[in-house]
Amino acid sequence: MSACRSQRRAESSTRLTSNESDANVMAESKLSERAPEPVGAFPHAKRVGNLLFLSGIGPRKRGTKVIPGVTLADDGSIAEYDIAAQTNAVFENVRFVLEDAAASWDDIVDVQVFLTDMKRDFATFNQLYAQHFAGPGKPNPTRTTIEVGALPTPIAVELKVIAAVG
Repeated sequence: MSACRSQRRAESSTRLTSNESDANVMAESKLSERAPEPVGAFPHAKRVGNLLFLSGIGPRKRGTKVIPGVTLADDGSIAEYDIAAQTNAVFENVRFVLEDAAASWDDIVDVQVFLTDMKRDFATFNQLYAQHFAGPGKPNPTRTTIEVGALPTPIAVELKVIAAVG
């Protein structure tokens, strides 16, 4: 066997050992007493090592089906909505989950945004996002914004967040 091939095998073995130890990191589910109940069989967040992964967080109010900024039609569809009211409610719910998991707003390192109407809502959302996330003294996380056809409840915005915690 060549020296180069032997070296690659040793490096590969080292990588496997490293990955095996990473796989042994405990994952801990987190539930918030203040954020709205999840709409499925999943926790609000899961901590793995020093990372906290939040499930998709929407604008609903805990213990109710009330969605700030949403007026529903008789058939349950959205008759009209206020993206600013929904966005502010989502930010509040994200903050609740973070705090209840012993993290803070400043720990946020990545945000995935799901909007149901990018053309209509992006400018307003982006303005509110900048006020809460961008600039000195704010977390300044990376961000991806995606338009989706629908979300699980009659909402127009949802955030998926990753935080780095001590």
